[in-house]
Amino acid sequence: MALHYYCRHCGVKVGSLDNQSLSSQQLGFDSLTNDERQEMITYQQNGDMHVKTICEDCQDALHRNPDLHQVDNLIQ
Repeated sequence: MALHYYCRHCGVKVGSLDNQSLSSQQLGFDSLTNDERQEMITYQQNGDMHVKTICEDCQDALHRNPDLHQVDNLIQ
């Protein structure tokens, strides 16, 4: 099982963790609500997990332009 992190705004792959035996607590997933987990984490048929996060570029853009928080995808 691998975890793949993708930016929720632009879709860029942020990083991956391969063949790690990490608990939900170590990954920080335990601090998410059930709704947040359903929104952020998807399970692939091969057992991998895709996690929505935010890349540095989109974080900087949101910091400089707070009104962008209303937009789901910054880059289309």
